[in-house]
Amino acid sequence: MAQKPHKPTDDLREQVESASGLGLPHDQVCALIGISDETLRKYYGPELGMGKAKASAQVAKSLFNKAVQQGDTTAMIWWTKAQMRWAETQRHENSGPDGGPQELVVRWADEK
Repeated sequence: MAQKPHKPTDDLREQVESASGLGLPHDQVCALIGISDETLRKYYGPELGMGKAKASAQVAKSLFNKAVQQGDTTAMIWWTKAQMRWAETQRHENSGPDGGPQELVVRWADEK
């Protein structure tokens, strides 16, 4: 017996978008609404993309607000590194006794 064709509804579209935004993999979204992966991609492609995009935008907005409005130093640092390509730099110098040059001694394994 043939299965009746899937008919997307506004409620199902909202469910797919929300589940996608929460990071659920496609197989779990399929299980949630009772369809195959092929059907999910056929009828809900825009919702899959939009859910993730909306969620990412919401997180970015929250992080930005923490940095700007709340003065959260950690959020500020993350933003400058991730969005402004700032980076911490470190310089390491090695020196010998009293800041002088290092002495390099090479010995063969059988030498003492």
